[in-house]
Amino acid sequence: MTDTILDFECRFECDIAYLSEQLMRGRLTSQQLTQSAIDQHETSGANLNAYKSWQPEKALAMARQADQALAAGSTYQSLQGIPVSVKDIYGLEGYPIFVGARTELPAKWQRPGPVVETLAQQNAVFIGKTHTVEFAYGGLGVNNHWGTPKNPWDTNHHRVPGGSSAGAGVSLWEGSAVLALGTDTAGSVRLPASYTGNVGLKTSLGLWSTDGIVPLSPTFDTAGILTRTVVDSHIAFETIQQPGAYDEVIARVASQRAVDSKRSFRIGIDDGLMWTTTEHSIAEICLTALSALEDDACELVSFDFPEAERAIELRDAGSTISAELIEFLQSELPGRIDELDPVIRERIKMGGDISAIELLSRLRQLRIARQDARRRFENFDVIASPTVPLSPPLLSEVSTQKGYMPRNLLALQNTTVGSFLDFCAITVPVGLDRLGMPVGLQFMALARNEKLLLNIGRRLETIVRTRQMMPFHYTSNNEI
Repeated sequence: MTDTILDFECRFECDIAYLSEQLMRGRLTSQQLTQSAIDQHETSGANLNAYKSWQPEKALAMARQADQALAAGSTYQSLQGIPVSVKDIYGLEGYPIFVGARTELPAKWQRPGPVVETLAQQNAVFIGKTHTVEFAYGGLGVNNHWGTPKNPWDTNHHRVPGGSSAGAGVSLWEGSAVLALGTDTAGSVRLPASYTGNVGLKTSLGLWSTDGIVPLSPTFDTAGILTRTVVDSHIAFETIQQPGAYDEVIARVASQRAVDSKRSFRIGIDDGLMWTTTEHSIAEICLTALSALEDDACELVSFDFPEAERAIELRDAGSTISAELIEFLQSELPGRIDELDPVIRERIKMGGDISAIELLSRLRQLRIARQDARRRFENFDVIASPTVPLSPPLLSEVSTQKGYMPRNLLALQNTTVGSFLDFCAITVPVGLDRLGMPVGLQFMALARNEKLLLNIGRRLETIVRTRQMMPFHYTSNNEI
């Protein structure tokens, strides 16, 4: 047993399937795994600032509970004993909730919702709460109240980690978590996943309940997950979607994999702003990955995508996101608007200062764009684009309103398209750009097609061998 533990101790050189197999067979305990996660954060992750709330004793207590349940003869549940980081926008019993703000929110927001409760019932281990942009309103990960987490891929400079789930991707990189919970309104799962070399899944609007999550914009808010591999994302998705014993979840994952393993996916690539505004080295890496898929019997289909430009026009004109956040703050947290970071406060006021008639008009235009966009899928299965058009900026470059605003809008551009047009989406790491920073390739599909995304993502992961670019190399031989 000792040799088995030492194979990945302090490095997590394995995926969820492998860890779960070791836990289920008694070759590893959750307490050992959790202690390894704690050690990782307190050594390699000490200066990365991934977490807002860090309570290792509470995590170890959850790990003991997971071990005791298995020792008592209970069936091993999927994700049982697995360390999970939680974005500090989710309610989590026994943890304060700040949502990136200067002042803690009232205790009622600590109550967990269905996503957290599902994982708790599976005996997952909540390792801590990760930093978020204030009220989740930003794509770069900047937080001037509590400090911006460092992007771990640049050891010489402080680059942003992506947001608003700013600490989520960092927690995976440092090895303190195997699964990270985030939220995605306009890219807040996909952007930090891309910037830290991880996989990020934005679920369909309404697929998972957002109860127990502090709202930004109920019109667009979705719960999502970040993982180190697409396989991990598939297991986590199936677990939250339909909780059950580990064997049952793995059987579902394997069954879906078998259905799509030989499928020839048709991939739409538009010739509009999602590619033309992307940095050259990023676009080239994404096109190389798509060419590899084309060589593996997938078909690339060019198309015009005016709805993407319409979505961005509506965002830039001022969308419902700002208006809904202002209403929430005024109704639930009166007086908090004046406490906001000036950059966030100005963004909210700029976007939310529109009349009710104008807001309804823009929502109507968005519904029309969504209807037109759905018809595009008559010719392909998914749409592909770079996840983020620009490399992670230096924190110093976005420390002022003048530097922050254009970079934030551009960073969120391609992910906003999927959110506004009511798609589900996934980002998969495909290489490193000219600065040595991770590049993500985004796939978008019609709502409720997460399994399609996961399977095309797994096809890409196998072909491009993205695992070789990660700081943690996987020793598992499991093929699911």
